[in-house]
Amino acid sequence: MIDELLVRCCAPTLAGIKTGSIFSCPYESRETLIGELRRLNRCLSPRGIRLAPLRFGASRALLYLFRPEELARDLSGRRAREILAEAGYEGCCAETCVRCLIRRLREGAEFPHEIGLFLSYPPEDVRGFIDNKARNFKLCGHWKVYGDEEKARRLFDRYNRCTESYCRFFRAGFGVERLAVAI
Repeated sequence: MIDELLVRCCAPTLAGIKTGSIFSCPYESRETLIGELRRLNRCLSPRGIRLAPLRFGASRALLYLFRPEELARDLSGRRAREILAEAGYEGCCAETCVRCLIRRLREGAEFPHEIGLFLSYPPEDVRGFIDNKARNFKLCGHWKVYGDEEKARRLFDRYNRCTESYCRFFRAGFGVERLAVAI
């Protein structure tokens, strides 16, 4: 079941057109879920992809599928670094930032809105979301857009087409290891 959920929720990341995706995954046993994450990481790691648990609830886990090298690039930009620094992140090492995000998700009362930077959202849209308290956006799709609306529409369409194709391939018998693209 986790494989199908991974494809349905993370196809653009598997395809290499998005840095990261998050999704909520039901589980009955935390140990079984961790075993599934290890199995998936063994097949995804050679393709430059990692699957990490961000937070565990009573029966659901918030999981993060990402490409560490791409994340390092995304977080190294000036605007991204500024947003992260304001949120209390130290440095821009991707691994350190992921650990800080996990800590903020597990300990904080408020959802960390800088998470958009970990999901390929443009920094201008993350900044707009934070500054406008999720209001006054130009477009709402995969995220709330405050900057380049046309570019976002094209990306939303690309992500949707990718997800449709990947779900079709998965139903046809292609496993996650075949769908994950090495870039």
